[in-house]
Amino acid sequence: MRKKRTNQTGRTVAFLLALTSIAVIVGGGVWTFRQTGGLSLSFCSIGGLGSPREVALETYIQMHAEELKRPAGTDDTPVTFVVQPGETAAQVAQRLYEAGLISNAELFRRYLQYKGMDAGLEAGTYTLRKTMTIPEIAEALQTGRRPERVLTVREGLRLEEVASVVANQTGISEADFIALVTTGWKETNLKNYGFLTGLPSDATLEGFLFPETYRLPEEVTAYDVVARMLSTFDARVTEEMRLAAANQGLTVYQMVTLASIVEREAVIPEERPIIASVFLNRLNAGWLLNADPTVQYALGYDENSGKWWRRLYFDELGITSLADIDHPYNTYRYAGLPPGPICSPGLASIQAVAFPADTDYFYFIADCHKQDGSHLFARTEEEHYANYASCGGTVP
Repeated sequence: MRKKRTNQTGRTVAFLLALTSIAVIVGGGVWTFRQTGGLSLSFCSIGGLGSPREVALETYIQMHAEELKRPAGTDDTPVTFVVQPGETAAQVAQRLYEAGLISNAELFRRYLQYKGMDAGLEAGTYTLRKTMTIPEIAEALQTGRRPERVLTVREGLRLEEVASVVANQTGISEADFIALVTTGWKETNLKNYGFLTGLPSDATLEGFLFPETYRLPEEVTAYDVVARMLSTFDARVTEEMRLAAANQGLTVYQMVTLASIVEREAVIPEERPIIASVFLNRLNAGWLLNADPTVQYALGYDENSGKWWRRLYFDELGITSLADIDHPYNTYRYAGLPPGPICSPGLASIQAVAFPADTDYFYFIADCHKQDGSHLFARTEEEHYANYASCGGTVP
């Protein structure tokens, strides 16, 4: 619990502010604080002073000069803070206080007024720290006053692709980023996010690097970027979604793993919950998932095409069946979910796994008739083969 100012302190401040206002009104005597720290009475002409309100505000700020220099905490972990459209300075100050980013909401609000910064608060996402002082946070929330970088990470990218995007848009070394998200994160405060508890000992942050457009400080580190991604995941993947997954017997890690497969399979947004239902039906029935993207993930980078997600042509791969590829991520060969996520799924795919459609489908193939990314779904093998044959496939 933070300490609250006592009533006596409040009365003292009110008394001093009242004294100041009276002094201005009666002709120029005003109490001021010298930098050396003492109270002194000085006289000046009324024309050289602001309004009683301005003088009172300056006095208040002077009285809290030392508090303005003190940060709210010692934890240097980046904190994502969102200013919502239409929020007032008072509302922002209260949420900053509740987030532990400042220790005095009233002082923050008055500091903004004193500096004329209250009108400069605009909606946006900011990276703050508890080790920042009130003046530093106030400055950080002034859009346009500090150079920014914009980082856009789209859905469906595997870890190495995310590292490449981050490097291209921020200048952060790919090697540094990959080192942090594969093993280094376990030695930092990043490991303290609750949704990362219970992960396998060799787990990376694959799947949790939330795809989004981020506004970042110009000087940004790999840690800053990953912390923003994890904070965004924590905020966007709600407790309701996590509980819904748990009711299906899925941990957060398993939910994200399955969502990453849905992300790579789905093209039409409305089909995501249906595709999720197919894979859940297969899991519950003890079937192989038979998901092509898991084979693509297992194969890794293709030097010939210069791509990570290579084509699954049997003649190119020198195989007669996808099950021939012996890799733990190959769901044509090994039952159950793969060992971990295969990409960073978007929110829609995670929601699809948490709240799948209620179907009895077990099969789907790309709809060759529409050719718009949609699929033909089937309940039985007979229906599936009929769909396959309608697209020119040879039924075994």
